[in-house]
Amino acid sequence: MARLLLVEDDPGVAELLALALSSLGHETVIAADGAAGLARATASGFDVMLLDIMMPGIDGFETCRRLRLGSQLPVIMLTARSDPVDIVAGLEVGADDYVTKPVEPRVLDARIKALLRRTQAAPEASVLVVGDLRIDPDAFAAFRAGTPLALSATETKLLIELARNVGRVLTRRELLTRVWDYGYAGDSRLVDAAIQRLRAKIEPLPAEPTYIQTVRGTGYRMDRP
Repeated sequence: MARLLLVEDDPGVAELLALALSSLGHETVIAADGAAGLARATASGFDVMLLDIMMPGIDGFETCRRLRLGSQLPVIMLTARSDPVDIVAGLEVGADDYVTKPVEPRVLDARIKALLRRTQAAPEASVLVVGDLRIDPDAFAAFRAGTPLALSATETKLLIELARNVGRVLTRRELLTRVWDYGYAGDSRLVDAAIQRLRAKIEPLPAEPTYIQTVRGTGYRMDRP
C-alpha cells in the first residue's frame, strides 16, 4: 500500500479517484490546489504525489517546479491534455511520469507501483566512477567532483543504468523497461525529457554533452570524457 498525496481542484474527481485507489489498497490524502499540495508535501510519510496540471492559481507545472526546489517526492502528473508540449513540460519541471485523464484507476495503480519499485528497489553494490562523476548505488546518490548532485529518484536510476553500461548504446525501450519498469512500447518522451534534465545537472555544458551522447534513431550512450 502507498500513501498518496492527490492534488486535484475538482472535489468530485478527487473523491472518486481517492475511493478507487482505496479499493486498490492505497491511502489517499487530498489537497484542493497547488498551494495546499505544497504545504501538505512538507509533511513526511507520502510515497507519491498525484498532481493535476490544470488548476487555478498555482497550476501543476509551477507546483512541481516549486516542489523540486526542496523535495524529491515522486510525482505523477494527471493531465487532460495529451499534447506532447504539455507532457514534456511536465517532465521537464521534474515529474517522474504522467497519466492522461480520464484516469483509469488500475492503470494509475500500475504506474504508482512501477514508480515505487524503481525508487525503493535495493540497488546493486559497488561505486561507479565515470570521469569526475561518482555514483553510489547503495546510497542512491551521485556526486560531481565531490559535490552532491540534486537528482530525483528517476534521474538517479537513469544515471546508474547509463553508468553501468558505459560505451554501450541503450535504446529508449531498454531504458523504459529498466528505469521506468515499463514492459511495453511506452512513450519515448519520458526518456528524452529525463535525459535533458540529467544533462542539465551533470554536464559542464549541457548543449555540448561529454557524458551522455545521443545515438540518433536508437537511444543514448554514456561515454568517459
